Amino acid sequence: MRQGDSVLQFWRIRKAAPYIPHGAHVLDIGCSDGALFRVLGERIASGVGIDTAPVPGDHGSFRFIQGYAPEALPKGDRYDVITMLAVLEHVPPDAQRDLAVACVSLLRPRGRIVCTVPSPKVDSLIHLGQRLRILEGMAEPEHYGFEPADTVRLFTDCGFALRRARRFQLGLNNLFVFARRLGAPVR
Repeated sequence: MRQGDSVLQFWRIRKAAPYIPHGAHVLDIGCSDGALFRVLGERIASGVGIDTAPVPGDHGSFRFIQGYAPEALPKGDRYDVITMLAVLEHVPPDAQRDLAVACVSLLRPRGRIVCTVPSPKVDSLIHLGQRLRILEGMAEPEHYGFEPADTVRLFTDCGFALRRARRFQLGLNNLFVFARRLGAPVR
């Protein structure tokens, strides 16, 4: 990971941090190198990071799994928060709904999802950063033009209520916070 990638990753983590309660049990989908737990480790009680790419070794109360969510996750584990920072644009369109539905059963009753989704316009900036050798563009070939606005429908159709939507990084990135609706059916 190049320094530019790390800066962007840290920026996303800082935008998500206020929505992760102290003492939470967190699932970080697309955990990469485990940065969320390194940065917020003192405020998070425990967590599981999962990524399809190689992951770091377990550390303290943080466990890392290489694989796909939800299939590779520990059975029966429930989380206070699920984070997906710059992940949805990598999930194939036909798998997005299944992931959103799975989040209902992965969350505790008052749980929430915190996700960031870059604008498709970012792809041209990633290409420039790669040419300048300041960005690696983590898994950039998987991008297919996911529209950030589709995030709201994806999760609200699956039992979540939108609590916050805001742009950051000069409007090129989007933060979404969803709460599990009480009484939402667990599938």
